[in-house]
Amino acid sequence: MQEVSTIGLDIAKSVFQVHGVDSEGQVVLRKRLPRGKVLAFFADLPPCLVGIEACPTAHHWSRELTKLGHTIGMMPATYVKAYVKRNKNDANDAEAICEAVQRPNMRFVPIKSKECQAALMLHRSRQLLIKQRTMLSNAIRAYLAEFGIVAPTGRRGLLKLLETIEGLDDLGVPPAAWICLMSFVDQYQHTHREITRLEQCIQAWHRSNELSRRLEEIPGIGPIVATAIVGSIPDAKVFPSGRAMAAWIGLVPQQNSSGGKERLGGITKQGSRHLRWLLVAGAMAVIRYHKQAGFKTRPWLAKLIERKPTKVAAVALANRIARMAWVVMARGERYRDPMQPIV
Repeated sequence: MQEVSTIGLDIAKSVFQVHGVDSEGQVVLRKRLPRGKVLAFFADLPPCLVGIEACPTAHHWSRELTKLGHTIGMMPATYVKAYVKRNKNDANDAEAICEAVQRPNMRFVPIKSKECQAALMLHRSRQLLIKQRTMLSNAIRAYLAEFGIVAPTGRRGLLKLLETIEGLDDLGVPPAAWICLMSFVDQYQHTHREITRLEQCIQAWHRSNELSRRLEEIPGIGPIVATAIVGSIPDAKVFPSGRAMAAWIGLVPQQNSSGGKERLGGITKQGSRHLRWLLVAGAMAVIRYHKQAGFKTRPWLAKLIERKPTKVAAVALANRIARMAWVVMARGERYRDPMQPIV
């Protein structure tokens, strides 16, 4: 058998498919591997280029194969799909990955470290608990409303109501309904405590990371946004410019141009939905602050809001924040306020 130079690896939970070609592109290897034999198989191979579709577990396998001396090309699954021939199965997927990883213009995903994945896990866990807290809050409000008890608007209003509850005799709630309400209240309070604990962990991770602290200096970026950016983008230099990073996040207009005519629509909403949401929320906070201050230090933002709706302006500002974050990350600079003189 000729020496393998490029391999397409289709990863799964239990069964992995390998497709290998030599330097001339001839197929020399097709093999199915159980999970426990993957590393042993690649340890016996000479160093080669290994293509993998990007997914959460792909980062683990990329790190392990890199330790064995192989070069990893991790690609978005949408870019590999164009190379799949006819029906979709493991063998065809591995062949498509092997073909795609050899393209000179292919875009690759940087491998995340364990620390970056841990930071993102904190964010995902926090988001999941926030959704559960919102569900519990809505359930408590709805059940109390059935007995004529309406909590004030907002999370603080609900917490204020829960603090004043003393017993079912005072509210006129039947015992059976009271048992259900107390169960939801206990879960709500426990979930709230867990969210607070995760936010403390995020704050600690933020304080220990120098890059995250530098990102926090940008208006609209706090510890939550900074840690999410650092965890999602381990190496900003993979983007040639700040505009490219903003496009990867999905903060640029979607194009449908043809025949020399440019047609721009809404934002593409590509990339990380959570990161995009955080940047837009940070931009909204900046807009609210400067509205209260009368836009004394950001006249360009006032002109933008005069021409566009507030939320459209927030997306444009989020794009600008992402581009400034790229400069801080890729060039190692610190944020400089354009309204302040450079000393």
